[in-house]
Amino acid sequence: MKPTLHIVLGSLLLAGAMQAADTKPNILVILADDLGYGDIGVHGGRDIPTPNIDALAASGVRCTNGYVSAPICGPSRAGFMTGRYQTRFGFENNPRVGDETKLGLPADERTLADHLRGAGYATGAVGKWHLGFTSAFLPQVRGFDDFFGFLGAQHNFLLSEDAKPQFEAAYSKNMIYCGQELQKLNGYTTDVFTDEAIGFMDRHPDKPWFLYLAYNAVHAPLEVLKKYGDRVPASVTDPDRRGYLSLLIGLDDNVGRVMEHLRQAGLEKNTLVFFFSDNGGAGRKPFLSFNTGNNAPLQGNKGQILEGGIRVPFLVSWPGKLPAGKIYEEPVISLDIAVTAADVAGIPAQSNLDGVNLLPFLEGKKSGSPHDFLCWRLGPQKAIRRGNWKLEDWRDFVTKTQSGWQLYDLSKDIGETNNLAEKNPEIVAELTKAWEGWNAKNIDPLWQGSPTEDPTAPPYKPKKGE
Repeated sequence: MKPTLHIVLGSLLLAGAMQAADTKPNILVILADDLGYGDIGVHGGRDIPTPNIDALAASGVRCTNGYVSAPICGPSRAGFMTGRYQTRFGFENNPRVGDETKLGLPADERTLADHLRGAGYATGAVGKWHLGFTSAFLPQVRGFDDFFGFLGAQHNFLLSEDAKPQFEAAYSKNMIYCGQELQKLNGYTTDVFTDEAIGFMDRHPDKPWFLYLAYNAVHAPLEVLKKYGDRVPASVTDPDRRGYLSLLIGLDDNVGRVMEHLRQAGLEKNTLVFFFSDNGGAGRKPFLSFNTGNNAPLQGNKGQILEGGIRVPFLVSWPGKLPAGKIYEEPVISLDIAVTAADVAGIPAQSNLDGVNLLPFLEGKKSGSPHDFLCWRLGPQKAIRRGNWKLEDWRDFVTKTQSGWQLYDLSKDIGETNNLAEKNPEIVAELTKAWEGWNAKNIDPLWQGSPTEDPTAPPYKPKKGE
């Protein structure tokens, strides 16, 4: 796989358009990084327009109660990639503190890419990996034929071929890899990753493909590319917020480029597309890698099991298969993506997965909720949602204290402002028991997190970017 400044070739487009209607569908997962729930237009965002993300929502199903399995990047990706709660296999914290040969997705966990490659798919990962950065954990040994991107938690956006590469577990700079070969590049990561994603699609006109396109936008650092920064309204005066919005403009433009390529290549109706964020927006200090992301009307931010940390933009599109413009309100979770994708690829169901196939629910062929309940654990933080009830014990990063069990009716209180625990002790007891039953199937973390993630971790010198 070589880096490209993509030029669309007519013959490849024609080949894509001629794919037989009964072939296995392509699967595209677009992952944003630290995107605020309230920053996109369809969720009420008003600071800047997001026409391409909004158009993707209009083309399919918008899951208004879409969750991830963790409020921080690495564990969230581990859950999505396996279809299993990451606490089942100890990937509870970001892989940055401890024995680097053990910091990553355990080798006995099969990824969605493993399953799809076994079913005849070409598999490619572009962008942020964050599932381990030593040889045992690289994308190429976790089911991906091709990889173009970076391995750690955070990366600069403005690339220079003359800059000195830097790497730490929590931060890398000018360390973009093609396969295992370090690249010397000029450009802007969001644009470059889109070029590579389009190139991957065009290299596989004769077989189905799975593309995992994991942008680092809108994660810090808040680096501004002039062509995007110039489009931030002058009414936004805070420099950090302007930086964030410039990243979001770049993300939206590039989502539009990807979707337009699918249309032009005749692939739109044969491609199942998922778009979500790995966790909620990071807010402002003292939140982890703050980016000014706005999660309104939700409370909380990245790193917390409040709604603002775990409920994310969650879109599913497949023109001709899924209804356009549908709003789906039952709780779903990113663990469902792996199971759904495997099912449409004809892969037999795996008994140890926590996700479910969403298609029958999104199509309207099945009623009711896909899940009896959803659960979360991150260090001392814990939560369970069953129906409209959510029981949680969350971390206040300002006071550095735990809330204790609190109970909310999300149908009436999406902002989690009215704690009903004292008035409903029987519901607290019931949900506590259910959470404990779920938690009994988890294991201890394989490594410790930073103090911002896991307050029980010993002090250590923060690395750049934390």
